[in-house]
Amino acid sequence: MIAPVRQPARLRRTRAVALAASLAGLMAGFLSLTTSPASAAEVLVSQGKPATASSTEIAGAYLAAEAVDGNNGTRWASAFSASQWFQVDLGTATAVSRIAINWEAAYARGFTIQFSTNNSTWTQAYATTTGGGGQQSIPVSGTARYVRINLTQRALEAYGYSFWEFQVYTGDTTTPPSTPPTSNPPGTARLLSYAKPAQASTWQNDVNCNPCSPDKAFDNDPASRWATSSTNGWVDPGWISVDLGATAQISQVVLQWDPAFARSYQIQVSGDNANWSPIYTTTTGDGLKDVLNISGTGRYVRMYGTARSSVYGYSLWEFSIYGTGGNPTNPPAKPADPAFPATRLVFSDEFNGASGSKPDGSKWTMDPGVPQNGEIQYYTPNSENASMNGAGQLVIEARRQDYQGRQYTSHRMNTSNKFSVQYGRIEARVKVPKGNGLWPAFWLMGDDFLTGRPWPYNGEIDIMEVLGRNTSEAYSTLHAPAYNGGGGYGQKYATVDLSQDFHVWAAEWDSKGIRFFLDGRLVFDANKETVENTRGPWIFDHKFYLILNLAVGGDFPGPIDATTPFPSRMLVDYVRVYQ
Repeated sequence: MIAPVRQPARLRRTRAVALAASLAGLMAGFLSLTTSPASAAEVLVSQGKPATASSTEIAGAYLAAEAVDGNNGTRWASAFSASQWFQVDLGTATAVSRIAINWEAAYARGFTIQFSTNNSTWTQAYATTTGGGGQQSIPVSGTARYVRINLTQRALEAYGYSFWEFQVYTGDTTTPPSTPPTSNPPGTARLLSYAKPAQASTWQNDVNCNPCSPDKAFDNDPASRWATSSTNGWVDPGWISVDLGATAQISQVVLQWDPAFARSYQIQVSGDNANWSPIYTTTTGDGLKDVLNISGTGRYVRMYGTARSSVYGYSLWEFSIYGTGGNPTNPPAKPADPAFPATRLVFSDEFNGASGSKPDGSKWTMDPGVPQNGEIQYYTPNSENASMNGAGQLVIEARRQDYQGRQYTSHRMNTSNKFSVQYGRIEARVKVPKGNGLWPAFWLMGDDFLTGRPWPYNGEIDIMEVLGRNTSEAYSTLHAPAYNGGGGYGQKYATVDLSQDFHVWAAEWDSKGIRFFLDGRLVFDANKETVENTRGPWIFDHKFYLILNLAVGGDFPGPIDATTPFPSRMLVDYVRVYQ
C-alpha cells in the first residue's frame, strides 16, 4: 500500500501540482497572495519598495526584494544563524498601522518590529518571543520611513529565517479575523453551507475528475472539488451556487481554489435564485485561499467568475459560507485538540517478544507484495523479514534473496483496520541502516485509502524518511492532492549520523497543524493556515494509520551498489501514540 510518493524537498513554493490534482491533469503554476486581507481604508505601502537584509541563504537568490514583490511564489531567506534582520524603505515618512508577514516554514519565534525616519535611530513598535509562524497580522502604531524586523530566535535551529511576503499598511487598523468562527453560540456566525443543495454552470465528470460535481465544494471535504466541464466549461462566465435553505445574513465567505482559479469574480446573493446582487467584486483574484469578510442577505449565494486565470475553467476545493440564519446542517464534529505534551497512551508496541518471534498480529497487518516508486525488493508475507531480537526491538531485514521474480526482499507492516488516529503525538524510536539505496520510513496514510480513496487524496504524513546514502540527514513531509511526490510540503534537515544509534522521531498533530521532532528538537512545523494560503487544501483532519517499512532502491534513494550491505537491518525499539 505504499503510494507513489517521494523526493520531498524543502518548500520552495513551486506549487507543482500532480496531474491527478489539476484540471484535466495539466495545471501547475506560480501564484501570488495577499498575506492578510486589507480593510477598506487600509493601503499597502511596502510593495515594490527598496528592501535590504542582513544576509541571504544563497548568493543571488532569495533576495530581500522578493518579500515585497506581491508574489507568494518568491521569498526572502537568510543565512543559517540566529541574529538576522530585514527592512524596507517606504520612501517617505508614513503613519504605519499594521504589519502582515507570511512566513515560510523557517519562521521566527523571537523578533521585534522597529521604526525609523532616518535609518539610524530606531524605536520599537512590537516584540515577541512566542511567534507561531504562518500568517501574522500585527497591529502597530507609529510613523516610519524605514520598517525593520530584527530576528532573534529561530523556530528551526538548523536553518535561518524566511518569509514569502512582508507587508506594511497605513490607514484603518480594524481587520476582521482571517479564519472562520470555531464556535456557534446562538446568534453568532456559523457554517451555513455544509451539505446544502448546489448548482453550477457546468461540472466535470471524466477520468481526470470523477466526479467534480458542485456538491463537492460544500461537503467539508478538502480533498474533493468542483470543476467546470472540460468539454464546454472552459469559458467565461462560470459559476457555482448554493441554497442555504432559508434567508441568511452572511458575514464571511472562504474560497479554497484549485489552480483553475478566477482572476475576476463576484460573490452574489439572491432571494429567489434568479435575481442576483453582488456583495463582493474583484478583478485581481490570485487563487489559493480567499477569506472574504463581507456582508449580505439572501437564501442563495453564488461565486460568479468572469475572467479565468488560465485557459482552463474554474475549480474550488471548498466554498464555505458563514453567518446567521439559513437552515444549517452541522458537519461531523472533530475530536478535541490534545494538550501537549500529550500523556494518555492510546497505542503502543514495545516489541518485547522472545527472540525470533513475529510482530503482534493484533496490532499490525503484514503488507506483502511488489512496491511502487521504482523499488526493487519484494515485501514478503508472513513476516519472513521481520522478527524480535529478544532485546526489546523489532528487526526489519532487507536481504539479497531471489523471491517472486525479484532479487531482494524486505518487510512492510501497518496498523490498517486495527488502529487509526486523528490528532496526538505519534512517535517511534528507530535505528536506521546505512548503505546506498536503502530507504527506511515511519509514516502514516489516511485510512480512507482502505475504502477506495486514491493516493494522494487520502493524505500521507511522512514522519521519518532516511536515505542510506547519507544517514546524516532526514526528511519529514506531507503529501496531498495539491502538493505531493517531488512537490510535497516538507523539510530536509541535517543531523548526526543516524545509523550509529537509536533516535526518536515524533509528530505532534492537532487541528492547527503538525510539528515534527527529532530527539525532542523541532525540525519542521507544518502550519495549516500557511499550507492553505501557499500550497493548497489541508487534508489532514481525519484518521490515519501507521506504517513501518524498509525499502531497497527506488526513485528517491537511488540504486544500490556493490558497497550496499546485505542483510541490512532497521531496528525499532518502540512505537507509541499519545493523546
